[in-house]
Amino acid sequence: MAQGLQLFLQEQKWSFCIIGGIAVIRWGEPRFTRDIDICLFTGFGSEQVFIERLLKNYNARIHNPEEFAQKNRVLLLKSDDDIAVDIALAGLPYEERLIERSSSFEYLPGVPLHTCSAEDLIVLKAFADREQDWVDIRGIIIRQGIKLQWDLITLELVPLCEAKENPEILDHLDRVRKKLI
Repeated sequence: MAQGLQLFLQEQKWSFCIIGGIAVIRWGEPRFTRDIDICLFTGFGSEQVFIERLLKNYNARIHNPEEFAQKNRVLLLKSDDDIAVDIALAGLPYEERLIERSSSFEYLPGVPLHTCSAEDLIVLKAFADREQDWVDIRGIIIRQGIKLQWDLITLELVPLCEAKENPEILDHLDRVRKKLI
């Protein structure tokens, strides 16, 4: 399913990358994931074009998916075989940089998927600040170790935490990092 969705997005010539559990499999401790998470750069004001084209090709998971997507900047879809697909409608400069830094990784022979960097995955997971996200962050740090670019992570995460008014995320990440590296 992820490969087919990626092909569709590439055919549209849209800027995107895969985030979430599939990216965790690449960078962290492999785990089961039940959905596909995509960061799709729509900018601000043109989301409807993307939403309409996606809804012509994929099923919605909820009633009024367009209204929900416009309000929450996430389009909730599902595949024909009921796999959940969450498409974040990206518009922030950080999200544009995240997509620019993304790269392809061959998950299985002949199945390359375009995923975010390990650093951006840590930023996204820390910002989300849920229990599973911190488990994933620990796995990424353990697996990637000293290869991680911590100044990039800090550079991108600080303004997000300021906007969220939650600087404790930075302290938590620093404690996790010091404990593992």
